[in-house]
Amino acid sequence: MRIVTYIRVSTAKQGRSGLGLEAQRAAIAAYATTANAVTVSEYQEVESGTNNARPELHKALKHARVTGAKLVIAKLDRLSRNASFLLNLQDSGVDFVACDMPEANAMTVGIMAVMAQAEAKAISDRTKAAMDAAKARGQTFGNPNGAEAIRRARKGNSASVEVIKARADARAHDLSEVLEDLEKAGFSSLRAQAEELNLRGIKTARGGRWYAATVANLRARLAA
Repeated sequence: MRIVTYIRVSTAKQGRSGLGLEAQRAAIAAYATTANAVTVSEYQEVESGTNNARPELHKALKHARVTGAKLVIAKLDRLSRNASFLLNLQDSGVDFVACDMPEANAMTVGIMAVMAQAEAKAISDRTKAAMDAAKARGQTFGNPNGAEAIRRARKGNSASVEVIKARADARAHDLSEVLEDLEKAGFSSLRAQAEELNLRGIKTARGGRWYAATVANLRARLAA
């Protein structure tokens, strides 16, 4: 039997140190030995459990689907509160097994997804109720002036664009040495550099994850 494996840790620090990853790999290795399975590919995600973006999970599901392999997840319990993850798993049509919850199947993860969605809604409702109560007491949130402060300063869209551009240029300059370090370390492709930036916990100018395209944009900005 062929298997595609998926492991995840929640912080870049854990990803770099291997904390949590080795335990998951050990659980998968034990399963593979018992099932006489051969691992054809491993996908590793370093991402917060509250973030619904799961690019490596999508790759793992696609790989398993096109090759007919079984998807093996080391720890389903750490992801059981994420409705998006569970629904992706349920709807993928991929045969899967979770080492820590071997009894889980498409039906049980569907039930777990419903519960996760209900819990997320309950948290949202409680947060809204708390904010409404705070507003009733006179507490304010955010900038009371908002865009009006910019208008009073006679700064239109063009000025805002220039500010954004200047910040992006400064951010690119700050990262130029990091890119040089990546190349010296052997990360030659855009994708490899993006993955390493994510593993190092470095965010994009907008606070997001790196992809090959965003690294290419960064290099283009530096070249310009």
